[in-house]
Amino acid sequence: MKNFTFILLFAFWCNLSYAIQQDETEEVEVANEKIQQLLNDAEVSVNMLDFDHAIEQLNSSLELSKSINDKRAIALSSSILAKLYYLRHDFNKAITELQRAISIQREINDQEGLAYSYVNFAKIFMAQLDKTRADRYLNLAEEIYLKQDNQVYLGIVDLNRAIIVLNTQNQPRQALSFLERAKNRLSNSNKLYELSRLYYYTARAHLKLKNHELAEENSRLVLDIAYAQNFGGMIMTANNLLSQIREETGDFKSSLAFLQKSNARKDSIIAMNKEVLAEQANAKYGVDALQSSLNELSLQNAEQERNLKVNKLTTILSVALITILSLLTLSLYKNNNLRARANELLQKKNTELTKAKENAEKASLAKAQFLSTITHELRTPLYAVTGLTHLLLEESPTENQKEHLNSLKFSGEYLLSLINNILDLNKLEANKVEIMEASFDLKKRISDVLVALKNSADEKNTKIHFNFDDTIPQELKGDPLKISQILINLIGNSIKFTEDGDIWINVSNNSREGNIVLLDFEIKDNGEGISKEKQKAIFENFTQGSTQINRKFGGTGLGLSIVKNLLSLLGSEIDLKSELGKGSTFAFQLKFEAKEVENNNSPQITEEASVEDKLEGKNILIVEDNKINQMITRKILQKQGVICEVADNGTIAIDKTKEEEYDLILMDIHMPGISGIEATKEIRKFNSEIPIIALTAVTLDENLDEFFLNGFSDIIPKPYKTEEFFLKINRQLALKESTV
Repeated sequence: MKNFTFILLFAFWCNLSYAIQQDETEEVEVANEKIQQLLNDAEVSVNMLDFDHAIEQLNSSLELSKSINDKRAIALSSSILAKLYYLRHDFNKAITELQRAISIQREINDQEGLAYSYVNFAKIFMAQLDKTRADRYLNLAEEIYLKQDNQVYLGIVDLNRAIIVLNTQNQPRQALSFLERAKNRLSNSNKLYELSRLYYYTARAHLKLKNHELAEENSRLVLDIAYAQNFGGMIMTANNLLSQIREETGDFKSSLAFLQKSNARKDSIIAMNKEVLAEQANAKYGVDALQSSLNELSLQNAEQERNLKVNKLTTILSVALITILSLLTLSLYKNNNLRARANELLQKKNTELTKAKENAEKASLAKAQFLSTITHELRTPLYAVTGLTHLLLEESPTENQKEHLNSLKFSGEYLLSLINNILDLNKLEANKVEIMEASFDLKKRISDVLVALKNSADEKNTKIHFNFDDTIPQELKGDPLKISQILINLIGNSIKFTEDGDIWINVSNNSREGNIVLLDFEIKDNGEGISKEKQKAIFENFTQGSTQINRKFGGTGLGLSIVKNLLSLLGSEIDLKSELGKGSTFAFQLKFEAKEVENNNSPQITEEASVEDKLEGKNILIVEDNKINQMITRKILQKQGVICEVADNGTIAIDKTKEEEYDLILMDIHMPGISGIEATKEIRKFNSEIPIIALTAVTLDENLDEFFLNGFSDIIPKPYKTEEFFLKINRQLALKESTV
C-alpha cells in the first residue's frame, strides 16, 4: 500500500511540474514576441524621428524584458536608444548607451546584436569625421556578418563605408563603387530606411561629380520611399538636396520650392518632438538602474518560486529532490559526453583545415614554379618558329608561301603575347610585383608606345590622335615600366576593337600640390563598344565582351585584368564608359613627383642612322648552346652584313674575347658549365668597354638590376621581334662609337 501511494505521489508531481513548465514556456514565448514587436516599432519610430513614441516603446520593451530577464532584449533596447541619441547629435549619451549594450551582448555572446551595435558605433564616429574608429567598428561588424553570410547587413556595412569615403575623403567615385555593391545586396530586402539612405548618398556623390540628372533621379527615389514610410528626416534632407541640384542647374524657382518643403518638414519634426523624455529614458536605461532591476527581479522570482513549491509540492518534496538530482546527474553526464565529442570533432576539423591550408600554399608555389619553368621551355622553340619565319619571309617566297608564313608569324606572336600576359597576371596575383621609382619623360614614354603600336593601327586603318597637356612637367618620377604596360594594354585593346576609326589618347594636368602632380589619362575610341551587362565583368580574368567578339577579334581577355591590377598597385582605379556600337572611354588618374630638369651636356645617342649602316661589317660574337638558335641568330645578322662567330658555352666565349676583338657580344644566360652571368662577370674583369647584350629566353620576373649590375649593357628576351633586336644592337654600337 505504501509503495502504491508513493507511485501515485510521484506521478502527480511529474504531471504538475510539466504543466507549470508548459505555462511558463508559453508566457515567455508570448513576452518575447511582444518585446520583438516593440523593438521593431521603436526602430521605425526612430527612423521617422518620432522620438516621443520611440521612448514610449523602448520603455515598454525594457519593462517587459526585465520581467522575463531577457538580457538580449535589454541590450538591444539600449542600442536602439543610442541610435535615437545619435540622430539628435547627442553623441556622448549615444556612446554611453552603446557601451552598455555591447557589455551585455558580449556577456551573453549575442553576435547579431553585437554587429548591430558596432554599426551604430561606426555611424557615431562617421558623424564626428573620425574615419579610423568608424572603419574599425565596421570591420568588426563585417567580420560577424561574413561568418553568418548575412548579405543584407553586409550591404549596410558597404553603405556606411561609402558614407565615410564621401564625407571624410571627398572621393565620390570610390563612394559610388561601395554604393553599387550595397545596392546589389539591399535591393531585394525590406530595409527601406537603409535603401533611402543608399539613394540619398548616391545622389550626393553624383552631385559632387556634377552628374545632375543622376543626382536628381536618386533624390526622387529617396522621396518615393520616405513619403510612403513617413521617414521625416529623409523627406527633409532629400528636398534640401533637390534644392541644391536645382540651384546648380540655374532653376532658382524650383530650388526655392524644394527648400521650403525641406524647412516645412523640419518645423513639423521639431513640433512633434517638443517634449522628448530623454533624461527620463537615460535614467531608466542607466547601467546602475539596469543592474538594480535585474537583481531585484531575480530576488522576486526566487521568492515566488519558493512560495509556490511550499504551497503546492510539500507532500512530494523528497521525491522532487531525488528526481532533480537524478536528472541533474544524467544531464551532466550527457553534457560531458557531448563536450568531449565536440572537442574531438573541433580538433579534427582544425587538423583538416591546417592540412588544406598547407596544400593550398604548396599548390600555389607549384603553380608559380611550373609557369616559370614551362614558359622558359616554350620560349626556346618559339624563338626557332619566329626566327625561321622571319628568315623565310626575306627569301622571296611565292604568294601562297608568303600567306602561310604570315599566318605562322601571327600565330607565333599571338602565342608569345599569351605567355607574357599569363606571366604578368601570375606575378600580380602572387604579389611579386614591386613599384619602381625612376625619373622619366612621360610624353616620350607614351610616344614610344604609340610607335610600337603604329603597325597594328595601320593594319586596322585606324588613326591615333595624341593630346598632351603642355603644362605637365617634362621630367616626372614614377614607375615608367608599369605606365607603359598599362597604356600598351589599353591602347592595344582599342586598336583591336576599332576598324576604320579613330583613337584619342588625352593626358591632362588635373592639379598640383608642391612637387606632387595629379594627371588625368583618357583612352577613347569609336569602335565596337561594350554592352552595359558586360562592363562590370570585363576586367575579370579571361573575360571578353561576348563569344562573338572572341571569335571575331581573338584574344585571351587578360589585358584589362592586368590593367586593373596594375592601377590598383599604383593606388588608382579604372573608369569605363561605353556604348555598344559607339565606342569606349577608359579613364584613370595617377600621381607623380615632378623633377627639376637639369642641363645635361653629355652626348645624346640618336637613332637617325639606319640599322644597315651601323651593322655593316661589324664583328659580333654569339654565345649560345642551342644549335638551332645559333643558326637563326647568325643568319639574321649575316643578312645585314655582320661577321659572326659562335661560342657554344661561357668558357669558350671568355677565351675568344681574350684572343680577338669584337664589336659586340650576344650572351645566352642558361648554358652548360658556367652561366652567361658568370661569363659576363669574367669578361668585365679584362674588358669593360665591349657591349654585352643578354639574349635569353629567361622570364624577367625578378629585378632587372641584377643583369646590369653584373655587367650587361642591355637585355633582349627571346623570342623577340626583329625590329626590337636590331634597334637594341644598333643603340649599343652607336653608344660605343660615341665614347671612342
